[in-house]
Amino acid sequence: MTSPDAAAFIRAHLPVLPVPGIPEIRLHKAVPASGVGRLAGDDAPYWAHHWAGGLALARYVLDHPESVAGRHVLDLGAGSGLVAIAAVKAGAREAIAVDADPHALAALALNAAANGVSLDIRAGDVASLAIPDADMILAGDLFYSDDLAAAVTAFLDRCLDRGIEALVGDPWRRPLPLARLEEIARYEVAETGAGTKASGVFRFGRGSRA
Repeated sequence: MTSPDAAAFIRAHLPVLPVPGIPEIRLHKAVPASGVGRLAGDDAPYWAHHWAGGLALARYVLDHPESVAGRHVLDLGAGSGLVAIAAVKAGAREAIAVDADPHALAALALNAAANGVSLDIRAGDVASLAIPDADMILAGDLFYSDDLAAAVTAFLDRCLDRGIEALVGDPWRRPLPLARLEEIARYEVAETGAGTKASGVFRFGRGSRA
């Protein structure tokens, strides 16, 4: 589907619902009757569900607005836009929401409007993404495969070299580079289809980098 068609499908079939544990934010969410597979085809519609790392990271940002207030923030692999929206609500000066999936880009625009916030929505893949004009990177649920974890770590290293800080949200998936991370918070969150689980918020740093 083209982006206008995707937006129409999302509006028609994915109701706007409160995010579990984050009542400040409402998102278009896939429900059993949504038939979201008709939109996504062979691509997993990850942007239509709630994931543990993003839930924890968004909750942290809202609980600690000083972490983003007045800053230019980039939400990497933004998906639904949950974390970027939380950053704006917490006082970020600007939130750039980057995702490679065109359906996610449509969802980002709709979810931003549903929450009365403005996002700078951009298409981009972490493997080829230029260093952004930002001073904070927020990365939720991006360490679920070895290849992606390597690409995200390399990107965050480039950002760190430019003095750009990064916070990561993740429920301790196996590829998570724990040697590079400092846990700063932990939340019990309600991930779609998984019930309640623990997820951490981490500060990305040099760690044991060779």
